[in-house]
Amino acid sequence: MALLFSFSLFSFSPFSLPANAEKPAAFAGLVQSKKDVTIVVTDSGLGGLSVSADLAARLPASGIVRSARIVFVNAEPDAAFGYNDMKLEADKARVFDASLSAMETRYRPDLILIACNTLSVVYPGTAHARKGGTETVEIVGLGADLIAKELEGGRDATALVFATKTTIESGAHRKRLVGKGVPADHVVGEACPRLAGAIERGAASEETVAYVRKFVAEALEKRPDKTGPLVASLNCTHFGYVKPLWEQAFAAAGYPGVKVLDPNPLMTDLVLREGGPKRFPKTAVTVEVVSKVPIDEATRANLGGLLRVVSPLTADALGSYRHEPGLFQAKVDPAAVIAR
Repeated sequence: MALLFSFSLFSFSPFSLPANAEKPAAFAGLVQSKKDVTIVVTDSGLGGLSVSADLAARLPASGIVRSARIVFVNAEPDAAFGYNDMKLEADKARVFDASLSAMETRYRPDLILIACNTLSVVYPGTAHARKGGTETVEIVGLGADLIAKELEGGRDATALVFATKTTIESGAHRKRLVGKGVPADHVVGEACPRLAGAIERGAASEETVAYVRKFVAEALEKRPDKTGPLVASLNCTHFGYVKPLWEQAFAAAGYPGVKVLDPNPLMTDLVLREGGPKRFPKTAVTVEVVSKVPIDEATRANLGGLLRVVSPLTADALGSYRHEPGLFQAKVDPAAVIAR
């Protein structure tokens, strides 16, 4: 996958800086001049905790810095509605921008990882993107590159992209893949409403299993070529928590062996690559979890169990998360919100 890693982290951001904006210092440069760094990981929910866990598990042996403070910020705006419930793109961008401003002010990060496909799609509309703040990496570009790499040499292959409503409606993955030479009709988008919430409530629950099977069946019906090879891509960070369920669902539908792609680990791959050579015996890592909305005990226990396998540190941070209702402003006209 040499091609995937041949650019700087900044090149994966979905926006171009305006001519009068000052390009921030690249993470690769900062790491060489600093012993201690802060990395903020954000998501519109809790799926991005999987990225925080992967970072926490893999950074210590890297020795690229003396210490790394990982702060996961749940940018969900309100317990009653999320970004996929907002009718207006302008509202999504405004609210996310408010959360990014809070991240910048409170944590002074050296790098922001948008470990969320929904927020990656929203990001270009934010003031943060336009003014060129802290170097910010979004996951949609990484996911599209991963799919394109997998489709290389398979002219008849179809990519089934599973994601949230906002991500699918944006056509972000399709546009990037078409730009890489993939025929548009070889990319099938499947919106998976309510699946992320089901996973948070119970990763192995009947509800989650039923949703996964439903969305797999719907995606299979949409593909134009009913006989060609398939690649399935999980383009919501929550979905990787239950990757085996997707594999089982495809097998149950008569398609065993379908390769299921999870781009989440690519964020850590890039951080480690851009971090350069090892400079310290090990990197000391701390993890914090902050959320504007409350995270109930059942969700913490469910996701904590999944995270603990990868990073006990991240699981413990979720268990003792900081609830900060005033983290950022999220006022949205009720008429512009879809009732859950």
